[in-house]
Amino acid sequence: MSWCDIAVKKLGFPTIELFVKAGSDGESIGNCPFSQRLFMILWLKGVIFNVTTVDLKRKPADLQDLAPGTNPPFVTFNGEVKVDVNKIEEFLEEKLIPPRLAPKHPEANTAGIDVFAKFSAYIKNQRKDTNDALEKTLLKSLRRLDDFLRTPLPEEIDADTSGDLPESSRSSLDGSELTLADCNLLPKLHILKVVAKKYRGFEIPAEMTGVWRYLNCAYQREEFTSTCPAEREIHFAYLDVAKQIK
Repeated sequence: MSWCDIAVKKLGFPTIELFVKAGSDGESIGNCPFSQRLFMILWLKGVIFNVTTVDLKRKPADLQDLAPGTNPPFVTFNGEVKVDVNKIEEFLEEKLIPPRLAPKHPEANTAGIDVFAKFSAYIKNQRKDTNDALEKTLLKSLRRLDDFLRTPLPEEIDADTSGDLPESSRSSLDGSELTLADCNLLPKLHILKVVAKKYRGFEIPAEMTGVWRYLNCAYQREEFTSTCPAEREIHFAYLDVAKQIK
């Protein structure tokens, strides 16, 4: 009997299974920021759970019966199927406590909220006459995120210190710990970094020190690196999405 089975049967832990998109080989973790978002949440909750990768080209019949018409990610919790990423996040946050993963600072929830949409418009564009404008729009969105990450949170400010505010040194959107907001943004920001460089030769400017600190801190956290698809899977996923400029 596995440790997972023991935990479920003898310790009363819930039975949780996460179904995520499979990679190009049909088995590894595929490129899907929503799958990684839920994967990170479950990891941060510290619960025992199983992960099943689903090959969308050869979706097994039993999975079609389990969640008909639904593509991953989805979750089964004590045998009950949960779909819709936002609703799953709310359910897990309510059921699996402690810890609470909601940010203490509400503004963390909206930081970088439009970055992925601006990136998607940029990477899908194939018109040379609009490329520069779309790139500038993406940079503007990234700059807003960078400003947020460089601005200190209230707890980082010494009330007795006068003069200019210090630059924030926090590792995550809401402070030193990863929250639901990071689980949503980090997978998308990583995809942006990987894909834009591969297919557009675009790199996040070095002067955006807040964004780079944020990414580099994430790359030191197993909650991110162990749930992240390989770069080749991200490249593969965007092979036909990233339009060639004409």
